[in-house]
Amino acid sequence: DLFWVAILMIICSFMGLPWYVAATVISIAHIDSLKMETETSAPGEQPKFLGVREQRVTGVIVFILTGVSVFMAPILKFIPMPVLYGVFLYMGVASLNGVQFMDRLKLLLMPLKHQPDFIYLRHVPLRRVHLFTFLQVVCLALLWILKSTVAAIIFPVMILALVAVRKAMDYLFSQHDLSFLDDVIPEKDKKKKEDEKKKKKKK
Repeated sequence: DLFWVAILMIICSFMGLPWYVAATVISIAHIDSLKMETETSAPGEQPKFLGVREQRVTGVIVFILTGVSVFMAPILKFIPMPVLYGVFLYMGVASLNGVQFMDRLKLLLMPLKHQPDFIYLRHVPLRRVHLFTFLQVVCLALLWILKSTVAAIIFPVMILALVAVRKAMDYLFSQHDLSFLDDVIPEKDKKKKEDEKKKKKKK
């Protein structure tokens, strides 16, 4: 992993992109803090992505502080653990913004008239969306419970078992539904293409 992180750092340096680090959440939080978006957008629509601020200051500072922290161990030990947990909790919650799973969880408690214009809501019945979300919640709960017991040693095997669960969903949902609920193509791209098609039809 560290080898590929090093390769990515070289590539990102030449392209003026934010540096990656070994921790996924920190990488996402770093890039998210540097992205540029439109300040205004229509209700229910996501701000338009404009690009990433090209700079190397934050990356240099992070790595300098990482190196200095080795010599600051006697001082760092006085930082309460809840403070560190709070930092990681914030980074974890901040990275959930825009994740489809979290958006679908919000839909469970949201009145129909207040629901945003998500692309999957245009093509998949709401009941099917809720069923898919429920199955994901069950899988997450089982993994969480397993991780908190003595059986946590088989946690990687259970992660692998999720592949079988995903395969089983092919029998519960149509490929059409899964193409919107669990697809590698970003929703923004799908929505943009669909809106462009509608505009062409109107013309």
